[in-house]
Amino acid sequence: MHFTPEKMAPLKACRLGIDTHHEPTLFLRNDSPICRSEGFDSLSRVRVNCGDRHIIASLNMVSSELLDPSQAGFSESAWERLDATPNADVWLSHPRPVQSLSHVRAKVYGHELNELQIQSIINDIVEGRYADVHLAAFITACGDESLNDREITALTQAMVNAGSRIDWGLERVIDKHCVGGLPGNRTTPIVVSILTACGLTVPKTSSRAITSPAGTADTMETLTDVSLSLEQMRQVVGTQGGCLAWGGAMRLSPADDLLIQVERALDIDSEGQLIASVLSKKLAAGATHVLIDIPVGPTAKVRSQEAADKLAQSFRNVADNLGLQLKTLMTDGSQPIGRGIGPALEAHDILAVLKNKPGAPADLRERACQIAGAMLEMTGEAAPGEGERHAQSVIESGAAWDKFYAICTAQGGLKHPPVAPYRYALIAPHDCRVTGIDNRQLAKVAKLAGAPADPAAGIELHVKIGDTVEQYDPLLTIHAENAGELNYAVEYLTDHKLVMTLSEEPKGQP
Repeated sequence: MHFTPEKMAPLKACRLGIDTHHEPTLFLRNDSPICRSEGFDSLSRVRVNCGDRHIIASLNMVSSELLDPSQAGFSESAWERLDATPNADVWLSHPRPVQSLSHVRAKVYGHELNELQIQSIINDIVEGRYADVHLAAFITACGDESLNDREITALTQAMVNAGSRIDWGLERVIDKHCVGGLPGNRTTPIVVSILTACGLTVPKTSSRAITSPAGTADTMETLTDVSLSLEQMRQVVGTQGGCLAWGGAMRLSPADDLLIQVERALDIDSEGQLIASVLSKKLAAGATHVLIDIPVGPTAKVRSQEAADKLAQSFRNVADNLGLQLKTLMTDGSQPIGRGIGPALEAHDILAVLKNKPGAPADLRERACQIAGAMLEMTGEAAPGEGERHAQSVIESGAAWDKFYAICTAQGGLKHPPVAPYRYALIAPHDCRVTGIDNRQLAKVAKLAGAPADPAAGIELHVKIGDTVEQYDPLLTIHAENAGELNYAVEYLTDHKLVMTLSEEPKGQP
């Protein structure tokens, strides 16, 4: 039986200061009268009304004196969503059944979902009707290539429909995305600086890391404010032609942000949801032309050319269905790009490239120019075959740095990236040649060191595949913000010798 809030005695709101991440959580005494009258149990879903606002939260029971039986305790995420005040009257009731969960169950059993079914799932996710366990079920059901292109198209459109969408009123608004799996591949800030310096409009919104040691938003946050409102984003793009912002602050495809947080916990990034995640953000941000960078390598996210071709075709099919012009670019994913892996360390690489500093990582510069060049050609700003050279000239002239500085200033000012106080260097045990680097294991070491949650944490690479080194030369340095996480990372590195493969050949041998 469903009770309306008016038929129940109110409880008093109490802010407990408990961090339950993004999931709203409510705490009640197990001897609270409302638990008996409503039959609430731990982990029940509860509708909470306060004035004209309401949320749906997961319930946890308390048997200590932390709460009085007349109080309802709120986690931080629940308190903020309800916008409650101390001791405000709140009413609890059972939420209506979530009908779209039947569609999730259908997908678990391998059935194809139509547009209406997928839209109902996404609407319920955005409305907060799904607990983390429901989100995890949906994410898992959509994994392992179980979404076809029709479903991916419907999922992408549903995610766009559930949030804000920007119309710039322009024929060409360009964007790019890398599918990931390549540590240190932080080309986006450089590419955006080049393209906006060429007069193109690039309202770049980026996600935080899902399974990697850093996302573009994580890296840019060490340099400037990325949590822009929609109006702030419009102002920055209006004056500078582009921005480098975190998409989660603007409700552009808000369902994607909720899914990403659970995907991060599960360490899952399925192909169908990857495509929907990327393209929904691009469409919501008003993009008309998009380039997708697909690194291919034995330890990258995409490991074979066959898999890359299949992913690229799905991207193109879905983009065609949605009226989006899209180009895919296959790039080398055999080893990390740049020297830094982790937010601040990658920021230092970006600054070095844009400032034309001697010793700036050449591979990061070349890759950024390759991507920017392809986008210049895609939009007709450069003749076929001339885009990369033109992009290089924009960096060499200082125009890209000037534009990057102007964008950061417009977003709140340019900051100095932090530096970690704890370090450990892995040195070469003998004269040798570097014959392999495992992207996934290297990313794991960076995450154990604290990245991306600790912005200064990560790895500084001193060598590339093919380099010859002498005994006691440094191969990499782990950076950490505290000794405990440094020890975790060093322990993993010690136990996983194949993070970096070294030949037995002494230096100088062919």
